[in-house]
Amino acid sequence: MSDDEATSGDEADPADDAAPTAASDSGASPPSAIGRALYGGILAYMAVDGFKNNEKRVAVAEEKGVPMPDVLVPFVTGMLFVANLGVVLWKFPRASAGALIVFFLGTTPSIHDFWTMEGKARHDNKINFLKNVALLGGAVMLLDAAAEDAE
Repeated sequence: MSDDEATSGDEADPADDAAPTAASDSGASPPSAIGRALYGGILAYMAVDGFKNNEKRVAVAEEKGVPMPDVLVPFVTGMLFVANLGVVLWKFPRASAGALIVFFLGTTPSIHDFWTMEGKARHDNKINFLKNVALLGGAVMLLDAAAEDAE
């Protein structure tokens, strides 16, 4: 075996010098489209339900002491809907994920304050609180993925 043959295994593979892929050009690739669609489906349901039951949600927010509930409830519901579209389509993903985080940080403790309740109301609000915390965690992961995508 010649010296050239002996060192050929140590040389870099020419395929390693191939043109970069679209994913490597823009940082990381977007999170799973199926995962974003499943996550987005839940958020879309929440937003549409919020619009359909706006009066009820305004009344709950007013009862909880939310300032200007007749303005803020439809505003944050719209924010939820638009941010959800951004995540599903992966358009403006940092702003979209950030808006979801703001939504969940603002609404979860103020509306689902189960620790102030008893009985069925406590149980139901605790479930919604925990669901929202899980959705908040998803939004934080999406924000992290969007930040990596931007690098």
